[in-house]
Amino acid sequence: MVKRAKTLEGKRPSNTAGVTKSRPVTNNPGKIRNKLKRSEMYGRYLLQKKAAKKDARKKRSIEAAELGEEAEKPKTVQKTLDNTREYEETMVQPDDDEVMADEAEDEFAQYFSDTVRPKLCITTRPRPSAELFQFIQNLITLIPNMYFYPRKSFTIKEIVKACEQKKFTHLLVLSEKSKVCNGMIISHLPAGPTAFFKVSNVIPGEVIPGHGQATSHVPELNLSGFGTRLGHRAGRFLGSLFPHNAEFEGRQVVTFHNQRDYIFVRHHRYVFHEGKEVDKEKGHKKTKARLQELGPRFTLKMRWLQEGTFDTQFGEYEWHHKRKEMDVSRRKFHL
Repeated sequence: MVKRAKTLEGKRPSNTAGVTKSRPVTNNPGKIRNKLKRSEMYGRYLLQKKAAKKDARKKRSIEAAELGEEAEKPKTVQKTLDNTREYEETMVQPDDDEVMADEAEDEFAQYFSDTVRPKLCITTRPRPSAELFQFIQNLITLIPNMYFYPRKSFTIKEIVKACEQKKFTHLLVLSEKSKVCNGMIISHLPAGPTAFFKVSNVIPGEVIPGHGQATSHVPELNLSGFGTRLGHRAGRFLGSLFPHNAEFEGRQVVTFHNQRDYIFVRHHRYVFHEGKEVDKEKGHKKTKARLQELGPRFTLKMRWLQEGTFDTQFGEYEWHHKRKEMDVSRRKFHL
C-alpha cells in the first residue's frame, strides 16, 4: 500500500497566536455583487461607525473632566447638508460691485426702486376645480394688486397679448393635479423672463392653527437664502411681484426663504402685547413681540427660467433643471 505524502495544498494556516486582523469597511459596498456579503459588509460598517462615535464621546467626556467645570467646553458643530454644501462658483459676495451694477439695470430694478408698481393677472388651467379657486383667493390676500380672470378656452400666448394691452406687469398661470395646485408659471411682461415653479405643501390660511386675518396693507418683503447668481435672479423675480412701499402700520411681512433649492413662502403679522415681567426702571410691564401666521403656506421649486414671455417651442432657456445631470450629489444646490 502506497502512502501519500502530506502536503499543505488546500489547507489554511491555523492562527495559533490568536491575533485577529480587522480590515476597515468601506461605506460604499454597492460594488459587491453578492447580496448576503454586501449586507454583511454594510452591517459591519454601521457597527464600526457606531463604535467610533462612542469612542469620540468618551474622549470628549474625559477631556471635559480634566479641564474642569469652569473651563470653556469646545462646541461641536453638527454636519448638515447646508454647512457641507459643495462650493458654487457663482456664489455672490456682499461687496460684489459687478453684481450690484447688473441688478441696478435688470428687468426688476424699476420695481425695487418703487418707480413702477406691479399689476398682476392670475388665471388657471382649463376647467379648474373648486379647490384651486380657494388657493387663488389666498394668493389675492397675499399679493396686493392682483386680479383674477377665468381661463376659458384661451391659450397662454393669447392671454399674454391681452395682459399687455391692459398694462399688466405679470401673468400667473396655475396648474393642478388631483384638485391640488402643483405648478405655477410666472411671466414678466412685456419682455420676460418667464419661470416655472413646482408647487407643493399647499396649506390654506383657514386651516393653520391660530391664524389671523390679513388686511389690505402692503406687506414688508423678506428675501433670504438666495446666494448664487441664479438665486439672486429668482429672488428678485419673486420680489418684483410686490410693491416696495410697505405700509408698516399693518405689521405684515411676506417671506421667501430659500433652503436647499426649496423656496418656502410664509405670511405673518408681528403682534405686540404686554408680558408678565415688570420693568423696574420704567415701572410698567415689558412689551413682548410674537408672530401670528396669516397664510397661505406653500413651497416652490424652480424648474426652468426662460428668456422672453411664455414660449415652450421656440423660447431660449436661461436655466433648465435636469435631474439626472444636476442632482448627482445631495450637497449640490443651485440657488
